[in-house]
Order: sequence, then C-alpha cells, then structure tokens
Amino acid sequence: MQMIDNYNFAGKKAIIRVDFNVPLGAQYEVTDDTRIRGALPTIEKVLKDGGSAILMSHLGRPKSGPEEKFSLKHVIPALSAFLGVEVLFAEDCMGPDTVALASGLKQGEVLLLENLRFHSAEDKIKTEEEREATRAFAKKLSGYADVYVNDAFGTAHRAHASTAVIADFFDAGAKMFGFLINKEIEAMDKVLHSSEKPLTAIMGGAKVSDKIKVIENLLDRVDNLIIGGGMTYTFIRARGGEIGNSLCEEELLDVAAGLVKKAKAKGVNLILPVDQVLADKFDNEAHTELAGIDQGKKGFMGLDIGASSVKALSEVIMKSRTILWNGPMGVFEMPNFQKGTVSIAHAIADATAAGAYSLVGGGDSVAAVNKFGLADKVSYVSTGGGAMLEYIEGKELPGIKAIKG
Repeated sequence: MQMIDNYNFAGKKAIIRVDFNVPLGAQYEVTDDTRIRGALPTIEKVLKDGGSAILMSHLGRPKSGPEEKFSLKHVIPALSAFLGVEVLFAEDCMGPDTVALASGLKQGEVLLLENLRFHSAEDKIKTEEEREATRAFAKKLSGYADVYVNDAFGTAHRAHASTAVIADFFDAGAKMFGFLINKEIEAMDKVLHSSEKPLTAIMGGAKVSDKIKVIENLLDRVDNLIIGGGMTYTFIRARGGEIGNSLCEEELLDVAAGLVKKAKAKGVNLILPVDQVLADKFDNEAHTELAGIDQGKKGFMGLDIGASSVKALSEVIMKSRTILWNGPMGVFEMPNFQKGTVSIAHAIADATAAGAYSLVGGGDSVAAVNKFGLADKVSYVSTGGGAMLEYIEGKELPGIKAIKG
C-alpha cells in the first residue's frame, strides 16, 4: 500500500477527499474549524512537494440540488487563512468549467470543488441504476487528477463515489490515505489492540440502540465499561429501577440486561451512575432535584449525572491507563446540565496528564472537549463519529478497504 509519507507529489495533481462538513453560523461563517485543521498536513504536503491539490467534500444533507446554506464556498475564508494561499473554487464539482479549472491548475495551487452531494450520484447507491451513476460520477472526478488521497475519516464508513468508488480508477501506487486517516487508524488500533491496562471505555449519549454492537465488541477488550447519558435509563429500567419520564428504549430492556450479564461473565466492571439530576421539563430553566439513579419521578426526566456519580466515575478514570470516550453524560448543551460531562472530561484530561492514553470520539464528545477547552489535554480527538463507532464494532469500512484492497 502506498504511504503518503514517502510519496513525491512534484508535478502531480492530487484529488483529496477531505471532510469539510463543518458547522456554520448565521452568516455562514465556520464556527468550528477542527476538521479543516485536521486536513491541513495532507494538503500542505502536496503543495510543499510541488504538486497541486483538488479538494472535494460534502457539507450537510442537501435534499435536491444546490442550496446556499450547504455551499462549500463558505469554508474558503477559513481554509485560505490556514493555508496562506488563495483557494480557487469550482461552482459545480462537474461540468466543463470545472474540467478547465482542474486541467489549468498550476503547481502550489488549491482548487475546492462545490458540495459533492449537490449531485445525487455521490451518495445514492441503493439500486443498480444508482450504483452505475455513482461509478460514472466517480470516474469523472478521477479524471481531474493523477493521484487520489482519502483523508476524510468521518465518511470512511460510506461506500460513496468520493470515499470509495473513485479509488477503483487509480493504480495501487497512485492512491493512499492522508495523514489524518493514518492518525485515526493508529489511535483506534492503539486502544483496541495494544492498549495498556486497565482500559476504560465510557459510552454515553441518548440511545443504547446506537451502541449495542460497539459495547459487545468492547466487552472482549475493556476492564471497565462506564455507561452514561440517556442510554443509562434503559439499563436502570431493565434492572427494575424507577425512571419516571427519562428516555428509555423499552424494546431493548432484554438486550440491556443481557449486556450486563455478558459483562459479568467476561469479568468486565460495568459501571452505571448512582445518582442523577432530575428536571421537570427539557429546558435549562427547569425545576431540578437530585435523586438516586433508581429513584426517578413521574413527570421528571434525568438530564445529568449527580455529584456521587462524578466522584465514583472519576476514581475509575484516574486509575485507568487507556481511556476511550464516546458520548456525553447529560444534556451538556444546557449550562445547568453540563456539570457531569465537564467533570468527566476533566477527569480524562487529568488521567492523560498522569500518563494515560485517551481517545475521544463522536460528535458530542468532541464538541464537549472543544467547548470546555480540553481538546489539547487528551491524547487524540477523532474526527469521525459514525466511522469510529463502526471501526470499533469491527466492521470493514468501505473507504479504508478501497485503499488497502
């Protein structure tokens, strides 16, 4: 497999799949540039070698055709500032104008293509007709460049035109991963296959259904499994606890009980919160009460973990040598229900400072460490939510397979 480190891009045009699916503010300004910064080393390597870069990405989920709020032109100011060069823009990722821009690209220049998802052929692959259209779309994209670089880990679990299919049109020596994907895989493999013990996984978020396969795969690897967030209450209800109006997936009560039994059989310390902050409505200004985790109340919902939980979970985290965190402990977007997530984030940062290796992934967890200024206090922050979870599940990601073969 070709490695980017020892490839010389001199005189080459590289088409790079980046992940510029970034949040935009009311004036379409980039409000979180994490993913843009993540792509810079790969782009800069191409330019430094004497090559030129054609960047392609999606942004959001446009329903049909171009939409102003999903235009990638909005990322150009931030991208240009980081790169220190003027970024050219193709107002459509297809068509004769784009072909002309790509063919005329000079050494050291950067061209950004408009949102790939403005064309349904990028990601509509259910029928045979759609798959044929996707191949044709990918082939046209491949014609812009000499080399294909996939550096968008966040979309590596999708078998889309730009993330997987396009690789078919490049020889083995002319397709490779960018620095970001290499770092992502290295970080996850470190946790999954060469971690220092004890290994603690912290799974939060709303739904057990989103994490079942991940949890099952982790049970063969971790020493401690901490459950937090809304998914806690399916486990509590499964053991007979009162949860009031808290979120619960009734159809998964047996699954939750089964996971608890599997953990015990494998010698995994599965840890649930012991107390909670109850609220009478889903609102930052709601009336709140502190209660035991099994003592929910009708008309109230659990929106954060309590102080006793923070203390107990932090103690486990501080004794860990490897930590994987995916999902918040509560509704951290609301100031009155962020204490649990903030505290766990600080515990992970403290454990990292004491020598532990920590991997944080998933949209909400990444948003939390960024919001609380702790991104540089953990070992690695993953840019891929769904892709990271599927990798941890043990699935083969199409975007990875397309390069590795």
